[in-house]
Order: sequence, then structure tokens, then C-alpha cells
Amino acid sequence: MKKFLILTLAVVTFASCKNEESQSIEPTEIPLKETAKENTHPSSTECYEYNADGSKVQLKMTNKDNEVSGVLTYELKEKDSNKGTIKGEIKDNKLIAVYTFQSEGTESTREVAFLMKDNQLIEGYGEVVTEGNSVKFKDISSLDYSSNMPLSKVDCQK
Repeated sequence: MKKFLILTLAVVTFASCKNEESQSIEPTEIPLKETAKENTHPSSTECYEYNADGSKVQLKMTNKDNEVSGVLTYELKEKDSNKGTIKGEIKDNKLIAVYTFQSEGTESTREVAFLMKDNQLIEGYGEVVTEGNSVKFKDISSLDYSSNMPLSKVDCQK
């Protein structure tokens, strides 16, 4: 009796599957104009580094239409090292980005700013405000770009 019940259930299930209409999904074409438009501004990858006096700062960034993302590493003498990602934009020869990193087991973010001048990035400093684990500049327009650790453009294959 059990075998008959299982066999009947299998036949009914199979029959109900065959009766369903099959649905096809039509592929959507993207017009060539839109595809070509997206590729008119290719992204570029640039690397910058400061390495002196026992401190090292490295930035590898991808720039597409002044939208920047990348990896930033600080290995400052006698301090904990930080490595994280940046995401921001370039405006008026200044890179303003949010740096997200792990420090002592906690994820934190802080705003970073670099002046782009003569194949160098000069980090900007100024008054900051803290909100939870996030640090932001109080007034970006008043930053001081006189860092003594300028990052020079280097070959990314290094």
C-alpha cells in the first residue's frame, strides 16, 4: 500500500509539472550609444608614496571622472599602522575622501584631504569634529596643506 501511495504521488507531481507553461526571458539590449558613452572616460590608477625617517604612507587610487577609490596605508614611526580604503572626489586639485580603516579591532572612518601639486599629494590638516567612530573636518576650506610628508607619484608596479 505504501509503495502504491508513493508511486501515485510521484505520477501526480510529474503530471502537474508538465502542465505548467514554460516562460522565456527575453534578453534586453543596451543601445550602442549608451555603451560607448560609458567608456568615454576610462579610469586611471595612480600610486603615491612617502617613505622617510621610519615612516611610510602609501596610496593606490583609481580615478574615474574625478570619483576616486583606493587603498591608503599609514605606517608612522612609533605609532600603530592603519590600512583601509578611501572613497571620495577630486575638486579644484584637492582630493577629499572618507578613509575607512581598522584600528585596534574597531572600524573607524575619518575624512582625509590631499592637495594635488607637481606629481605630489600634500595632506591637509585642520580642526576636526568627532561623531561616534567618525572624524570629519570642521571646515574643509580652512585646511593647512603644509605637511612635511608629501606623497610622491610612484610606479604602481613597484
